[in-house]
Amino acid sequence: MVEIKQLDDHALVQKFVDGEHECLEILITRHKNRIYTYIFMIVKNHAVAEDIFQDTFIKVIQSLKKGRYTENGKFVSWAIRIAHNLIIDYFRKEKHLSTVSNDESEVDIFNSPKFSDMNIEDDLVSEQIFREVRHLIDELPDDQRQVVIMRHYLGFSFREIAEHSGVSINTALGRMRYALINLRKLIEERQLNLTLS
Repeated sequence: MVEIKQLDDHALVQKFVDGEHECLEILITRHKNRIYTYIFMIVKNHAVAEDIFQDTFIKVIQSLKKGRYTENGKFVSWAIRIAHNLIIDYFRKEKHLSTVSNDESEVDIFNSPKFSDMNIEDDLVSEQIFREVRHLIDELPDDQRQVVIMRHYLGFSFREIAEHSGVSINTALGRMRYALINLRKLIEERQLNLTLS
């Protein structure tokens, strides 16, 4: 078992596909913190994050068994992409739930003295900004979206981003620059206000 734990991700994946099921447990243990943190930072709810994390590894197992894993990046990046798609599905389902709208009232219900606690207001505004930014990021081309997520949600350095993406640091920096340009354009086009004040 000690020898198996020392194998790299690619070797563990191959051994799991060949029937050595304990290899998946090692992969999950090795990457749980990074994948779970990524999910939680977006959904901001431990119970939801735990559910999505479990669903992620169910999909990972299904994909590995069907031979859908290709070594075009690192295992953790591939698993995070699966998690990311499940997070998008979660938010799509959330949209169908009834929500309180402030648009149909002449009185600003969130500016009422009843809701004057700044922490509640800040939380609501922050959550709205967070969701709007996530939607904008989802509209970026894949390579730009990946860089933004790795840099701002996972805290990767540009060197790590370059390694995970299989590109040079200059390419990773260029993708980030174009991502920021595109995000600014989208914000201007939609006249979004993404500030707390």
